[in-house]
Amino acid sequence: MKNIFSITSAACVLMMSSCSKSFIEKQPVSSVTIDALYKTDKDYQDAVVGVYQGLRTPYQNMWQFGDLRGDDVWIQVTNQPSSTGVDVFSINSSDALLNNTWANYYIAINRANNILTRIESADPAVIKNKDRYTGEAKFLRALAYFDLVRIFGDVQMITNIPTIDEVRATPRTPAATVYSEVIIKDLLDAGSKLPIAYTGVEVGRATRGAAKAILGKVYLTVKDFPKAEAVLQELTAAPYTYALLPNYNDLFDYSKNEHHSEYIFDIEYEEGLGGLGSVFTRNSMPNVTALLNYYNIRGGFNESFSPTRQFVNLWQPGDLRKDVSVQCCGTWTNPTTGAVTTFSSTTSQSYTKKYITAVANQDDSRANWKVTRFADVLLMLAEAMNENGKTADALNPLNKVRVRAGFQPFTSLTQLEARDIIANERRFELSFEGHRWFDLVRTGKALQALTPVGMKDYMTVFPVPLSQVQVMNNPAVFKQNTGYN
Repeated sequence: MKNIFSITSAACVLMMSSCSKSFIEKQPVSSVTIDALYKTDKDYQDAVVGVYQGLRTPYQNMWQFGDLRGDDVWIQVTNQPSSTGVDVFSINSSDALLNNTWANYYIAINRANNILTRIESADPAVIKNKDRYTGEAKFLRALAYFDLVRIFGDVQMITNIPTIDEVRATPRTPAATVYSEVIIKDLLDAGSKLPIAYTGVEVGRATRGAAKAILGKVYLTVKDFPKAEAVLQELTAAPYTYALLPNYNDLFDYSKNEHHSEYIFDIEYEEGLGGLGSVFTRNSMPNVTALLNYYNIRGGFNESFSPTRQFVNLWQPGDLRKDVSVQCCGTWTNPTTGAVTTFSSTTSQSYTKKYITAVANQDDSRANWKVTRFADVLLMLAEAMNENGKTADALNPLNKVRVRAGFQPFTSLTQLEARDIIANERRFELSFEGHRWFDLVRTGKALQALTPVGMKDYMTVFPVPLSQVQVMNNPAVFKQNTGYN
């Protein structure tokens, strides 16, 4: 914890680039003091970009928490003890994945806290974008806390710049309080301060729509369906211009602009800039030379993001999303030559194409992580409407997603039918994008789905990192999650 809270917003600050992706061009780290850093509008702009950068590291592992923990992804062949532990509910509290996740989210939170503490008294005549920077910092802090409570449950709620002694005396706050006092309040404030859209090199920063989309998901998670419906409904009308892309596959075509009509908020990555790429392409690729050569993927493979055979078998004939979402089982046909390659029995037999793009060096993919997109919003809106007894109205947003996938629209459903169909639609539409596990938990279906692979009733959250328990060394203030002692 000492290391976490000694890191300042000045560290690893990134500048905007002039290309299609933002927040990717490194600038030299300043050697000035923190107080000297926060003087000009550009100082705050750079510091806010540092918060975005702080989320890039934990999101490299979001697939493990959001997908691998669920029932549609598994570690098929590779000997990866940490990921396998996530998959089969045997992960140990001493695992580096947990410690790194906890630490990196708090790095981002600390950077946001530094900005928010100092910008409050800043002169708006000097800091001309004061409201926007405040909105961005609050959005990013809320997102970090939202992920933390979904992964770990109760966490330390820190919204200032504490001393080490103050950190040691800070207990884990109930998740419900973190939701009400930080996450929801921050998102509401961000939604009032952020712009509708950006242009040029600013594209990729958090918008008002991003704040409202995440707020809608938060309301669904805490089961405040009326507020969820209200805020998500806003995103379907002016001044917002979100729309589904006509072709689902274009969402995962990295030769095209990722900031399209369906985009709401991504964690941004870019290739060729010295370690600012993502790991998602390598994680999802089987060790098949012909396949790697065809897509020009260099620098290794990981075989850790494989669709389960059970999930592959659930896809309906005619679903236009299937080809890019799941590939199975054990063969690949070259689209150019028609040559068929049979996979070795020692490699993954299934994979997703959602993160396939040419990669020149290991872990340097340009593929972003889609935190939320408009199809997610439409399905959340349908869920909220249905839970509010408006099943007939819920069919409209549900059918927009269904029709794009190649299916006929529903004309009539009961509330119970709609509840199951909407959940199922989320499973297919958003597969391998970090939603499945969290959907299972918030709808109370996780234990039923995952008991066969080792889940117990207390495992809706992960163990708190053992290193944090040991550093705090006070069970009255900071204790392990139930069941993990």
